[in-house]
Amino acid sequence: MADAAEDLRVEVDGRTLRISNLDKVMYPATGTTKGEVLHYYAQVAPVLLPHLADRAVTRIRWPHGTADGQFFEKNVPHGVPSWVRTTTVPSTGSRGGSGDRIVFPVVESLADLTYFANLASLELHVHQWTVARNGRRRNPNRMVIDLDPGPPAGLRECCTVALLVRDRLADLGLRAAPVTSGSKGLHLYAALPGRLDADGVRDLAQRIARELTREHPDLVLWKMTKSLRGGKVFLDWSQNTAAKTTISPYSLRGRDRPYVAAPRTWQELEAGAEGGLEQLEDREVLARVATDGDVFGRLLHAG
Repeated sequence: MADAAEDLRVEVDGRTLRISNLDKVMYPATGTTKGEVLHYYAQVAPVLLPHLADRAVTRIRWPHGTADGQFFEKNVPHGVPSWVRTTTVPSTGSRGGSGDRIVFPVVESLADLTYFANLASLELHVHQWTVARNGRRRNPNRMVIDLDPGPPAGLRECCTVALLVRDRLADLGLRAAPVTSGSKGLHLYAALPGRLDADGVRDLAQRIARELTREHPDLVLWKMTKSLRGGKVFLDWSQNTAAKTTISPYSLRGRDRPYVAAPRTWQELEAGAEGGLEQLEDREVLARVATDGDVFGRLLHAG
């Protein structure tokens, strides 16, 4: 048997890839290895890839596991295979002036996913806009609202507020899909027809947040001021800004345990408003996918 630290050649979707360090521990609290990370992404790919489709992907990498340092990576790395699709986007950062460009990968196959997972890209973050094959940026086809609880508020309060957001979105004719973030709170997504640009989607999300703050001032907050967040749920509407990204549904998180940005059902959130909802780990998510398939996709596109 080959040493787990040795480079191995594998065939994935007709592509030859080198993978290595399969026994390296990526999550110290559970002993989850790089090999298990690769297994998770291989198993979850059928439900993950449709939600990465045509989206520029920012990765957060933990080369030595989550007990050590991390770094964000937007540009494709040196030596990326020629078969990985890319898209070039103007940089909005302050370095180098307005002429800077970022060459993002677009992850659209299991081979792509395996390549980036082998680089310890545990977290996959995406914009809500998409790109056409010719590189033209399309308007967002999703809205996301990040529900961030300020202690002592937690997931219970997030569930209560999520139900309020769901009802407000329904008033606008939009169906919502909830995701426990794998960190502290929840993300709510709504499918959009693509008529609004990113600024328009951001403004609509802010309007919803302001209205709910006005109606439930002891529970909901729309302002970003951190000192105001204690015991409330901040509705982060700014995630819809064109330059911002959000963790993709079904992506792993870089925590001490292999938590996942896990799609949930509204029945779970209704029960969670009474307490008891927890973040989910990789094996729990795979078991749910095996039983229920792509809950997120069904909820997002229902009706």
